[in-house]
Amino acid sequence: MEEKSVSKAAERLFIGQPGLSGALRRLREALDDELFVRVGRGLQPTPRALAIAPDIARALSTIERAVRAPDVFDPAAWEGELRIGMCDNFEVAFLGPLTARIRELAPRSCVLAVASTKRDSVQLLEQGAYDVSVSVHENPPSWHLCDPLFQQRLVCLYDPRQLNLTSPLSINDYAKAQHVIVSSEGDGATNLDSVLSAAGVRRDIVAGVSRHASIAPLLLSVPAIATVPEITAYCLAPLYGLQVTASPLELPLEQISMLYRRTDQMDGRSIWFRNIVKDVISTTLASRAMQDARV
Repeated sequence: MEEKSVSKAAERLFIGQPGLSGALRRLREALDDELFVRVGRGLQPTPRALAIAPDIARALSTIERAVRAPDVFDPAAWEGELRIGMCDNFEVAFLGPLTARIRELAPRSCVLAVASTKRDSVQLLEQGAYDVSVSVHENPPSWHLCDPLFQQRLVCLYDPRQLNLTSPLSINDYAKAQHVIVSSEGDGATNLDSVLSAAGVRRDIVAGVSRHASIAPLLLSVPAIATVPEITAYCLAPLYGLQVTASPLELPLEQISMLYRRTDQMDGRSIWFRNIVKDVISTTLASRAMQDARV
């Protein structure tokens, strides 16, 4: 299911390909289903295989916990890379404190952020690009595990030297203004526009960028509003003299979660890394909330 290849699965299980092919044949006969069919160069699961995969994964996980104790991980003595997938706004917000904490506890480690979006986060995790993914994971596969982290709110960001707006922002001012967007896929509209359209608001989109970090320089040049994640806005605003204000509309929250491979669930290094990621994100967000309260 994970490798989509008999040869790769056999290599991972430390058995010969003929042996695994025979086992798969017997499994197909026992369940009276092909289970995996060849599509191009890989194997794709049948509906029957997809239906039983969650129960099989849970059973295997239970057996693994029963026969293998969690690895004892010593971060102070460990040397290697810890890889995390995230988009650029999370890199700006969290990678600094995350690296500082990890280097304090594991001084011979290296923290690497790998660019990913909610569209490709699962695929990159399965390819081994990183250990964990921090993103929006709406329907992750059953052979991965997903831990909720926080809910992401959208706010408005603009340059007060370019736009003379009052806070809180009115729907009329929002609708009349020019807008810039972030779209890693290069689309001229986003999912947000569907929500706005349902509320009777149509944005005049004048420009789009592929990364959140590019929004601030664009707003310094164009009299426009950017509707961005709150963590992005509060990172960019003090650096560029931008203004943050709440959206005049009730916009849906996005659940940000951490996704990791089920096979890493009981791995000592993975457990330690996941706990550090959770703690750093929670602490960073709490510190941000206290600063906002003082303001």
